[in-house]
Amino acid sequence: MKKPSKKAPAIAYAIHAKDLAGHLFELTLTVQNPDPEGQVFALPAWIPGSYMIREFSRNIVQISAEANGWLMPLEKLDKHSWQAAPCAGALTVRYEVYAWDLSVRTAHLDQSHAFFNGTSVFLRVLGQEGEAHQVDIVRPADAACKSWRVATTLPELGAKRYGFGTYLAANYDELIDHPVELGDFALASFKAHGVPHDIVVSGRVPNLDLARLCADLKAICETQIAFFEPKSKRAPMQRYLFLTLAVGDGYGGLEHRASTALICARADLPSTATPKGQEIGEGYLKFLGLCSHEYFHTWNVKRIKPDAFAPYDLQAESYTPLLWLFEGFTSYYDDLMLVRAGIIDEAAYFKLLGKTVNSVLRGSGRNKQSVADSSFDAWGKYYRQDENAPNAIVSYYTKGSLIALALDLTLRAKTAGEKSLDDVMRALWQRYGRDFYPHGGRGVAPEEVEALFDEISGSKMKTFFQRYVRGTADLPLAKLLAPFGVAYADERKSGKPSLDVGLGRDGNDSKLTQVHEGGAAHRAGLSAGDILVALDGLRVGPANLDTLLGRYAVGATLEVHAFRRDELMRFELTLLGERVPGVTLSLATGKKVAGPPRPSAVR
Repeated sequence: MKKPSKKAPAIAYAIHAKDLAGHLFELTLTVQNPDPEGQVFALPAWIPGSYMIREFSRNIVQISAEANGWLMPLEKLDKHSWQAAPCAGALTVRYEVYAWDLSVRTAHLDQSHAFFNGTSVFLRVLGQEGEAHQVDIVRPADAACKSWRVATTLPELGAKRYGFGTYLAANYDELIDHPVELGDFALASFKAHGVPHDIVVSGRVPNLDLARLCADLKAICETQIAFFEPKSKRAPMQRYLFLTLAVGDGYGGLEHRASTALICARADLPSTATPKGQEIGEGYLKFLGLCSHEYFHTWNVKRIKPDAFAPYDLQAESYTPLLWLFEGFTSYYDDLMLVRAGIIDEAAYFKLLGKTVNSVLRGSGRNKQSVADSSFDAWGKYYRQDENAPNAIVSYYTKGSLIALALDLTLRAKTAGEKSLDDVMRALWQRYGRDFYPHGGRGVAPEEVEALFDEISGSKMKTFFQRYVRGTADLPLAKLLAPFGVAYADERKSGKPSLDVGLGRDGNDSKLTQVHEGGAAHRAGLSAGDILVALDGLRVGPANLDTLLGRYAVGATLEVHAFRRDELMRFELTLLGERVPGVTLSLATGKKVAGPPRPSAVR
């Protein structure tokens, strides 16, 4: 622990969980040398890793400024920014932040715990972002908080690890890249290639098996560290923290430079009541995949960055066509690392890969939007999806992961197994990521990415990028997988009648949440939001639609009644065969594996 400095810090915050029931944090921000022309403060409009303008400043309930014991005028410049009147000496801003978003992106406070990301609570001191930023995390006075602890990877200054007190960040960028959890939480630790890793679990989880969680995460983390640094096995951080909030039903994660914030269903965490040797459950596998994904981001996006993110513009959208690489490649490697770490076998991996293929093929939006455009449009489309999303957009996560697979297979085939996507990732790390912190570096430009693939493959790959990255063609996965002994089959049951819709509940009624383009419902004129009433005079409910459809053959015509808003409408619908993809991947039986080893088996 560092000794506190006697000199007043240039920028100092204090954050206090003031009102647990009212969900209010109280903050003070003291600037020793404010801009003589009037210091400007701004709260970020978005948080890195979640590409949507969230306007965190709307949660500031009240704000004021003072200097030398006098209140100072504070003018609001726009929805994110304030300017204080010129003053001599230190300037202090006091403000309250409403925190009631139970997610990994913002801030949340009640009697059970507190959580915040810096982008939600810490005002920027414009012009002084490069100064050291000191933060005093104050113990709440409420009796419910008497046994609370502090979990963060912010460097301690006047605090003991997991204790209340003072923490220090080298600059504003570091300050907002270390989320903070306060509360009574389960804590466990392990070392991955010598680096301490901690797991914090908040929320009630009966019989939580921390020993198994540590063992599995250790295997994943060591595999990823060795992946990027096969010789030195040196991690890019001094310690790492998995901040996990367990709830009844939830899923999500957000990456940071030395930690990740996770939310999951408590049922997805391992239990000590599970018999030894039992096959890994689907929920726990999903959670480990999430951990693997966010941990891989420690390298890919937190240090290897697109040029548009180096540095971040926190007040406006930062457009890049490369999210298919930073999110898609991470999505490819998250499951692959589970295989390499020995968590799952190849059969389980192929099952996960098949689900990804099916999710991409399900939507017709893949024929209209490229992953490069999807990346660029993330701010307005991917993070603002509506009922027409499957017909209009493609996910740079899922199709990006399939592009990674296709590039991996292509590189292996072109170089007779001498090179793979692993070599590309390590080159990106060595050239752009390894030295990004603490001195700062530059991001990679789109044209540099393509040039790197040309270099490693030893041939021009412009056609691939034109067709599958900047274009909308489906990837020829069956052809690419065949030489590696992997069979690609589509086993959909085309004879089953289907409306080809997404269904939700509206009380006891069935509500169309999505209507897929070209399906039976779309051709009949039904729309998302319609409430199904009856098929051929028989009432439709959430539980009996499949049963009713099962009485008909493909090609049959039936009368459908539905409410659109408050108007009853009649449609004549001709049933079509189910169009849901049923792709499965497996080792080809009776076939000798040709060429380099299967991608999931490569270490």
